[in-house]
Formats: sequence, structure tokens, C-alpha cells
Amino acid sequence: MFKFFMLIFFVLISGCREGDYMLVYKDPETVEVPVYIEVEVPIPTGTPAEEVEIWVDSFVQVRAVDGVDIIWVIDTSGSMSQYQDNLLAGIDHMMNALPLGGWRLVMIPTDPNKSVIEQQFPLVPGDTIIDAEDMYRAMLSGPNEKGFDSVFEYIEHNPYAASWMRHDAALLVVFVSDEDDQSDILVGSHDFIGWYVPRRFGNVYLASIVMKESQDSLCPGSPGSQAGLAYIDATNILFGTVVDICSDDWAPGVADATSQIEPYEYLELSHKPIPDTIRVFIDGLPNHDWSYDEPSNSIIFSIIPGGGSLVEAGYVIKP
Repeated sequence: MFKFFMLIFFVLISGCREGDYMLVYKDPETVEVPVYIEVEVPIPTGTPAEEVEIWVDSFVQVRAVDGVDIIWVIDTSGSMSQYQDNLLAGIDHMMNALPLGGWRLVMIPTDPNKSVIEQQFPLVPGDTIIDAEDMYRAMLSGPNEKGFDSVFEYIEHNPYAASWMRHDAALLVVFVSDEDDQSDILVGSHDFIGWYVPRRFGNVYLASIVMKESQDSLCPGSPGSQAGLAYIDATNILFGTVVDICSDDWAPGVADATSQIEPYEYLELSHKPIPDTIRVFIDGLPNHDWSYDEPSNSIIFSIIPGGGSLVEAGYVIKP
């Protein structure tokens, strides 16, 4: 459904009653949330503390918005021609997965010199894959692979973009490239995030269809040097979806990216928990407005968490 933020936690016995454990962040520098969260919950009877494995799944709740503006930022270099069919199929899948109304979708190149003068009106509800193909073929192309700068130039300096983009709609950017970002203005993921997050009052989302690192990529050979590390890092910061560009079917990942703009009513857990050990926090505070559904291995919220809140569920993994 969506990409979960996951950390493995230490098991600490000192200071706890016998049979309890405490959740403490192992690496507080990986996220911009309080340094630690702790709560005492029962360890299964007869289980040595050193054998307890604890997991946390989390997400940031979507804010309620009227509509979403979507920008696909597409690498137009020669090596990308092999992904054309997957690209168009992915855009088609996103169009079909979006709500019936309220969305607008445009494609721009990763070349900021071209995106700043791109003047195609976006796709809207009722448009078809044929319209998407026409937009893709008419899109300006250039040799630069500067996705961050391209989005910046399009939004900040392209008068045509200002004519259709809406200040009160959410914003979803999808990067598609078989190379890492090479921007000159917004250098690196943190520069981009620093500029991007304040847009739309924080109602901004990211997805990346890029080459992953060698150990995770489906691409042949050793693509590590071409991995889209900056795109991946920026996307992970916003809990977005990363799709391997060499995947035969982008549809599942595109569906995950699309779901980012719809409020989450449940949290599908990454592992099977011992139900009695589940603890849920919203913005660091304990929450009890939920139930655990074993068949779907999900936490179902009786009161949907508010927009922008950080929702975390910690639990002991069932042996």
C-alpha cells in the first residue's frame, strides 16, 4: 500500500521490571522525530530477552486536500529509450488509480533548460493513455539529468506552470531516471527537500522510479555507480515509494505512490506480531483508537489519525 519507515530497536532490561522491554531508537539520526520513544510492554513468558526481536512500522498521515498536481520528471537521455513502454504503462496505471476528479498530471524533462519553457497543459480526468502518449512525445528533451533543478525551474520560473498549478492542491513529484541527479542549484537531496517541503503548506509527496544500488537492483551488471541515490534519499525522507527502474512491471509501485495522497485508515504490518505487545503512538504519544486484525495483519484505526501526524506501531515479532 505504501512504503513503511522501519527501524530495529534495542532490547534493554536495565531499569525495567522483569518480563518487560523498552523500545529505544537505535539510530536517532535517520529521522527527524524525537530522539527516542520508550514504553514498557510484556515479553512473552519464557522468552530470553536477548532473543526478542522488536520492529516498528510507521507513516506520516496525509493531509486532506482538494485535488493533486502531479509532475512526472523524466530523464530524456538516450539510455532511457528502453524504458518507454514501462513508462507509458506506469502513467496509464496512475491515471486509472487516481480519484475520479481533482487531479492534473504533466510530464517534464530532467533538463531544467527545457522544463523552464515547457508549455503543455496537464492531463486531467477523462484523458486517456493516448493523450498521455501524445504528451510524452511532445515533451521537450535535453541532455541534462538534473531532476531537482528541473522541478525547481518549472515551478518557480515557468510562467505556463503558474497558469495551471494550484496553491491549494497537494503536489506529487515522480522522478524517472537511470542516472543519479546532477543538479547545480539544488545540490543533493537535502537541498531539494529544504526547498520542496514548504510548498503547498507541506502537502507534498515524492516517488522515484530509478536504478537502485547493486545489491537491491534488478538491473543486470553492476549498476551501483548509476544508482539514483539522491532521488532515493529524498524520497525516503518523505516516506515515498521507490521503484526499481528495471522492474518488469511498475504498476504496483505506481499504485503505492498514488496511495500517498489518500489518508490511511489502516497500517499493514511488516511482520507477524505477538498481538499483546503491539503499542501505537501518534506524534510520540500513546494511542488506543485502534484494533489489530489478524487475517490482514493490520492495525485498523477506529479514529483516523489527523493529517501530518507521525503514526508508529511497535511490536515484538512473532517467532
